[in-house]
Amino acid sequence: MRPMHRTPPRLAVLAGLLCGWPIAASVGCAPSAPSDGETTPSAAGAAAEGADLSTGTHVVLLGTGTPNPEPAASGPATAVLVDGRAYVVDAGAGIVRRAAEAAERYGAEGLTAARLDIAFLTHLHSDHTIGLPDLIHTPWVAEREAPLRLFGPDGTVAMALHVTAAWEADLENRLSGLQPATPDGWRVEAVDIDPGVIYEDGRVRVTAFAVSHTGWHEAYGFRFDGGGRSVVISGDTAPTEAVVEMCAGCDVLVHEVYSATTFRTRPPEWQSYHAQAHTSTVELADLATRARPGILVLHHQLGWGATPEEMVAEIRAAGYDGPLAYGRDLDVY
Repeated sequence: MRPMHRTPPRLAVLAGLLCGWPIAASVGCAPSAPSDGETTPSAAGAAAEGADLSTGTHVVLLGTGTPNPEPAASGPATAVLVDGRAYVVDAGAGIVRRAAEAAERYGAEGLTAARLDIAFLTHLHSDHTIGLPDLIHTPWVAEREAPLRLFGPDGTVAMALHVTAAWEADLENRLSGLQPATPDGWRVEAVDIDPGVIYEDGRVRVTAFAVSHTGWHEAYGFRFDGGGRSVVISGDTAPTEAVVEMCAGCDVLVHEVYSATTFRTRPPEWQSYHAQAHTSTVELADLATRARPGILVLHHQLGWGATPEEMVAEIRAAGYDGPLAYGRDLDVY
């Protein structure tokens, strides 16, 4: 683990100021009948309403989108709730408001803005980080008292410093003006990580593992162990054996995916990119069969016109017969 780098004096001051099935099944609810053992998106979210998310480990999809501005899907972000404490992976567009919506819908206090103070970045693509200013500043305005602890690949520290510097005028106004403001809630304690255990507290242990996302010399997936469950989040990745090794029967595997069928309609230059940067339905079927998750949750889906049902069917046709869900924003597993 690499500590925050030394910074020039002005920026240094700024930095210093600076169970296997989704809940739909586990709570005994009766979701509308999915086909072939799938969980419908609405059931996964609706069944969580009224469930107690303050104990145990639960995965809340805050955003399942891609770089494409889809109205129904916020930017990629996932919260792992362990005994009510939120650990956020990635910071896509709309992250804090999506978290607030989940907090209200499910009574999950750990997802209220003031409680969002620890996050992990899989890589530094804009769709996974464009919500970082939101995650830094909005919870502070909502009276977050603790600094945001941020863990990510090489460049995370620099990004946090630059984002904070960009809002220098706002910080000076709120800290020196009439508006009440906590003195530390806007600070960022950023760390550029290496593979291995990167974080541990009394609730959870977080392990980072390298994945292959073309063009990035560092991109990570994460495994969370705590609250009696294990959760693996792939991040953006081409088929990577590390996912199989890190899951190895994990309770929940949240994995990105693209349609192998509609992929063939893409221009050659895009086919070349996606084949090296992401994982197809056929490739994911093979990975998941060997990883043996309690449930596979599709995330960050590139369908290019393929429906959720068609993408699920592609995975089934490729041989994966384990529990499977097409993830939607605010679903809980």
